[in-house]
Amino acid sequence: MINAEDFVNELEKQGFAHCSGVPCSILTPLINRIIDAPGLAYTPATSEGEAVGINFGVQLAGGQTVTICQNSGLGNTVNPLTSMNYPFRVPTLLIVTWRGQPGSDDAPQHELMGEITPKLLETLKIPRARFPEKKEAIASILKGALRSMDEQSLPYSLLMSRGDVAKYELKREEKAEKANTEVDFFSESPAKDRITRRRAIEEILGELKGDEALLGTTGKTGRELYELNDRENNFYVIGGMGTASAIGFGVARFTERKQVVVLDGDGAALMKMGNLATIGAGGAENLKHIVLDNECYDSTGGQSSSAGVVRFDRVAANCNYRLVMKAGRPKNIRRAVKKLLNQPGPGLLQIKIRKGSPENLPRPHQTPVELKERFMGFLRE
Repeated sequence: MINAEDFVNELEKQGFAHCSGVPCSILTPLINRIIDAPGLAYTPATSEGEAVGINFGVQLAGGQTVTICQNSGLGNTVNPLTSMNYPFRVPTLLIVTWRGQPGSDDAPQHELMGEITPKLLETLKIPRARFPEKKEAIASILKGALRSMDEQSLPYSLLMSRGDVAKYELKREEKAEKANTEVDFFSESPAKDRITRRRAIEEILGELKGDEALLGTTGKTGRELYELNDRENNFYVIGGMGTASAIGFGVARFTERKQVVVLDGDGAALMKMGNLATIGAGGAENLKHIVLDNECYDSTGGQSSSAGVVRFDRVAANCNYRLVMKAGRPKNIRRAVKKLLNQPGPGLLQIKIRKGSPENLPRPHQTPVELKERFMGFLRE
């Protein structure tokens, strides 16, 4: 058994800057100490996949990250870990609690996951080690993890059992401040007169200064952005549906001097709507979230989504965004984007658009690694 202070102090010493994840009772002393740590920021996530996305963004911005979760939540990380971290080669240190560990007495829901956890990590091509059980082993285990992440640019995992860390009582509690949300509605077009996604992106680009970090969600949105205006400050979230806003939040937290604009889709926003709660609680003033809403899954054939009965603007307002707007007409989109950029965020703009996209949309010719390195270079400027 080790003390949480010893482990977290070594995390700070080794340069880890940000931790995100979903709590587990086994993780309690570690989380409490991380919250108390002066040099290690902590963001509680609403899902494990969201935590991976947030830390993905932090890594793009140059921060070393820790992602924590129970092994039952490891399944929620499979999509972003395989479709984002792997092709883009973005590492994070995964600390996974081993509930249902063979030979232990645990609740029945952990039995199967406890049995397959090591195999699942192996299948995900994530090397692993046991969480340190002695103080003397902490530094060498973390150095080994960092060496692996530096060499492979892929995640590394530590499997943690109950009793590995002694109790630690939380000394300070950080609570989100309630924002005075401003709501502004610009006139919308009737459904039959809604503009295309392409036109909406053109209007948005027309109001951007060109020095913003601009993220396009997976699917047609990112591909249309690429065709219209590919540049070094664009990042195309090629996989990990639903995580674009989480990535943007991670980038925004570690690049406070730059505006961060996320072009999201209604299907992606619905998939991880908990992201809005995390963003609202985190209060990133430089994060601007734009949802292009055509009430369907356009990238997969146009099947209807639930967005026809969802008001993303109201959801964002109730999730503590500081500014929420809705627009549809081109001139109003420009007015709304200008306001979004000029006021502190987080802010959300919902734009109703029509279904459909151009035929034969190109995909980025750069590899995911090239796109990552180009974007990271822009963020370092």
